[in-house]
Amino acid sequence: MRFTLRQIAVFVAVARHENVSRAASDVSLSQSATSTALAELERLYDTQLFDRFGRSLHLNERGQALLPQAVELLERAAAIDSVLEGRAGYGRLRIGATLTIGNYLATLIVAEFLRRHPESSVQLKVHNTATIIEQLAQHELDLGLVEGSCRHPDLVVEPWVADELVVFCSPGHPLAAQGSATIAELMQQPWIVRETGSGTRETLDRALRDDCSRLQIRLELEHTEAIKRAVEFGLGLGCISRLALLEAFRRRSLVPIATPELDLRRHFHFLWQRRKFQTAGMREFVGLCRSLTAGVERSDRIEWPFIP
Repeated sequence: MRFTLRQIAVFVAVARHENVSRAASDVSLSQSATSTALAELERLYDTQLFDRFGRSLHLNERGQALLPQAVELLERAAAIDSVLEGRAGYGRLRIGATLTIGNYLATLIVAEFLRRHPESSVQLKVHNTATIIEQLAQHELDLGLVEGSCRHPDLVVEPWVADELVVFCSPGHPLAAQGSATIAELMQQPWIVRETGSGTRETLDRALRDDCSRLQIRLELEHTEAIKRAVEFGLGLGCISRLALLEAFRRRSLVPIATPELDLRRHFHFLWQRRKFQTAGMREFVGLCRSLTAGVERSDRIEWPFIP
């Protein structure tokens, strides 16, 4: 074996940042030492792992083949290091969650995970589905919790728990007293919706099918809480997860509208790299997620045993 773990760490950092200077900060080396380590790795095997474009480096075909194995090697080495040093816990876990999951489920699950494993640490990033998929594909995350669909060939998709969107309005809206609406009636109203690339928008567009082009979109927002406020102010109809509306429906600050013609059901999913080493921390976190939702019909009916 001619390479060193330091050289592999440098390779992975450069692959992630596509820049030697930013990679150097990741591996706590000078820019010169980082460049030297990468050059030596390529020289040892008489190969190139990157295509160079000025100061930017992009993985070539051989580099792309090496990256998942290099990431796995570093993760296994870190696990061995923990055992040898007698450290408890699961180290650092990098989790990405889409907005509904991140705001209403993931933070509570992370809190319980850290309560059970205080020696561990978790980095939680909350973005839309498209961004989480991209970060997983680039090995920037260990695990994704998403509400949208994923067809990326390098990612494993496993279902977690059922979820359902619901159309809603302010109490003073004409449809509030009516209680339900046809697609034709929905098309006559202005809408406040999530942005393209979000799982919520994808589910709404799929439910509307050919009618989604006729939707009168008044405002696109990236956050569910902002959508709720805009609908409360009477700016239009909204459509987000029932999970995010539990308290608002209880207070009657927002009102659900039945839509028999629309199928707004979906699933939350786990995502991870197909060739990624499954760490004990990842398995423990997924197991905790599954145990907390075991036997639950839908996300808004989850009971949280650790919340007083």
